[in-house]
Amino acid sequence: MTRTTHFFFFLVEEFSHLAFSCALEPLRIANLVSGKPLYRWSLISADGKTATCSNGSVTLVDGGMEPVKHADRLFLISGINVQNHATPELLTLLRRERAAGTPLGAICSAAYILARAGFLNGMEAAIHWEYHDLIVEEFPEVKLVRNVFVSKAKIITASGGTAAADLMLHLIGQQHGADLATAVADQMVYNAVREGSAAQRVSLQSRHGMRNAHLMRAIAMMEEHIEEPLSPSVIAERLGISTRQLERLFGRYLNSTPKHYFLEMRLHRARNLLVQTEQSVTEIAMACGFRSTSHFSKVFRGVYGTSPIAQRTTLG
Repeated sequence: MTRTTHFFFFLVEEFSHLAFSCALEPLRIANLVSGKPLYRWSLISADGKTATCSNGSVTLVDGGMEPVKHADRLFLISGINVQNHATPELLTLLRRERAAGTPLGAICSAAYILARAGFLNGMEAAIHWEYHDLIVEEFPEVKLVRNVFVSKAKIITASGGTAAADLMLHLIGQQHGADLATAVADQMVYNAVREGSAAQRVSLQSRHGMRNAHLMRAIAMMEEHIEEPLSPSVIAERLGISTRQLERLFGRYLNSTPKHYFLEMRLHRARNLLVQTEQSVTEIAMACGFRSTSHFSKVFRGVYGTSPIAQRTTLG
């Protein structure tokens, strides 16, 4: 008989409703599609009665700060103003559960709370891009990555929003096979499922771009020239700065190089086209600026560990 996995979700005040829904719904759908009680969940909050999300909706919960019993994992879900909600009481609960051996996870901005508790030192972690600067300044010991989620570390972290769905589909696939994860994604009409290694998209309106006009214009230039990529030297020339200055900007704000960032952008576009359209691999390769299908396939496999054709038939 299949064992039921029990997840606890601690809803921090002003939590992200989008992240919460994306974390919970794949579990419900997995039960529905499989016809088995593969997952169950319990909701808890600071007062043990309700939790209010950032859009003002109020969610009833099952319990409060008492010890968690029979949990396969305790996920912390937060949202805006996370610094104000890393209370001594919550940190005490987390330390107690960690000492009891409860596996922990964090979704959206909640990695900040786990970092405040000292749990992420020396560990790779994902968090919503809006909080990267905050983590870097306050907790330099944390190995922040731009991934949508990190599942191989002792503490699982997801960057928020639909990344929570990516993480849950990944966990479903690990526990019950890729076929079920694919069926759940189909029910969600969610075809662009991302691997944990996929990078969070850096918006041109993000604080990175707004903080530096040259960087914002460089990224915009890249997005406008996906089909015919510009070299870093050409981008720098059009910006009126040196190639070295451009490289320093990408290193400082994005922990990358212009060449590598542009390649990631093109591959991300290609991966979306593979799973979202019926275009041929050759058409996609050309649309994403690769000189040949063979070159595209080689680079794609090097990054994602699978061929473009195989990507269409698996979750990665």
